[in-house]
Amino acid sequence: MKTIDDLDVAGRRVFVRADLNVPLSGDGITDDGRIRAAVPTITKLAERGAKVIVASHLGRPKGAPDPQFSLRPVAARLGELLGKDVAFATDTVGDSAKATVAALADGEVTLLENLRFNAGETAKDDAERGAFADALAALADAYVGDGFGAVHRKHASVYDLPARLPHAAGGLIATEVGVLKKLTEDVARPYAVVLGGAKVSDKLGVIDHLLGKADRLLIGGGMAYTFLAAQGHEVGKSLLQEDQIPAVKEYLARAEKQGVEFVLPVDVVAAPDFPDLKAQAPTHPVVVPADAIPADVQGLDIGPETRKLFAAKLADAATVFWNGPMGVFEHPDYADGTRAVAQALLDSPAFTVVGGGDSAAAVRILGFDENAFGHISTGGGASLEYLEGKTLPGLAALED
Repeated sequence: MKTIDDLDVAGRRVFVRADLNVPLSGDGITDDGRIRAAVPTITKLAERGAKVIVASHLGRPKGAPDPQFSLRPVAARLGELLGKDVAFATDTVGDSAKATVAALADGEVTLLENLRFNAGETAKDDAERGAFADALAALADAYVGDGFGAVHRKHASVYDLPARLPHAAGGLIATEVGVLKKLTEDVARPYAVVLGGAKVSDKLGVIDHLLGKADRLLIGGGMAYTFLAAQGHEVGKSLLQEDQIPAVKEYLARAEKQGVEFVLPVDVVAAPDFPDLKAQAPTHPVVVPADAIPADVQGLDIGPETRKLFAAKLADAATVFWNGPMGVFEHPDYADGTRAVAQALLDSPAFTVVGGGDSAAAVRILGFDENAFGHISTGGGASLEYLEGKTLPGLAALED
């Protein structure tokens, strides 16, 4: 896989497929982590005299312009971080994009409107996707893939476009792949994996693959209640995927045979109802045993004893991968579990990787220093699919 150091970019139009899919509230960006992660590659290309064309998706518009998913606020924030104006094209391959790109001088940067405003970006039909890739390719002389959070998608700007232009991996993708290799090849042990988030179904593939690689799997978040139910415990009103119980039972049995330690919550923080995240009003939670959750409450975070248990299981690890919060961290009554796991990673001498998505957002929202972790990934789904051993279309497209 070539890097941007292998590309001749001076005076050339370089298309950078970034991942600027940031959360928005009204017109404001609530977490600019992915924008900041894109800055080094864009800066390096601009300093080498490239005419930089940045493109990304944002949200899930249905193949047509939708103002709530416009990248205009992102262009403004990107300009602030770069310390220079970023021209904004109000379409993807139309008159605005063509004119904006044509006006670029060496070292200048433009951002195209949301790629998913064009149905060809996500089309399953190869010809439709290819036609959009052709139109994007007409804007540029070279391609840099740097949107790691999208490399697991077979989309026009990720998969089809690199085949039409000289291409290379940006610094962010090169870093992400290097980190993920440390989690899959010649891993320093003990190797602990912490998984959370809402649905166990989202993590079954990675659990399956890691059963042969990890030494310990620590399970929290909403997905933990399906594991507890699989062990025969009452989970009250907690999030439960009953259809996944047979698969979970199989994984627990396999783990026991293979000597992989499964660590589940021993207590949880619970309440009768899911909290109102906008109001942030006190909810008067209670701590209950994880094996005897009352029928009239739902678990919303791991409890204090579980936090101590998880910290102890991480204290002697040499490698830790964490993906998914331990509870509803957006509400102060249910943030302590996620905060405790983040702190345990900081206290551990291990090489620590925070696996993108909600866990990366939680680290920032809860006020932790990102630089104190070994690596914070920009791609939750992409990281998980890599760890599952899948071929990622966007990475395959960058290989020669």
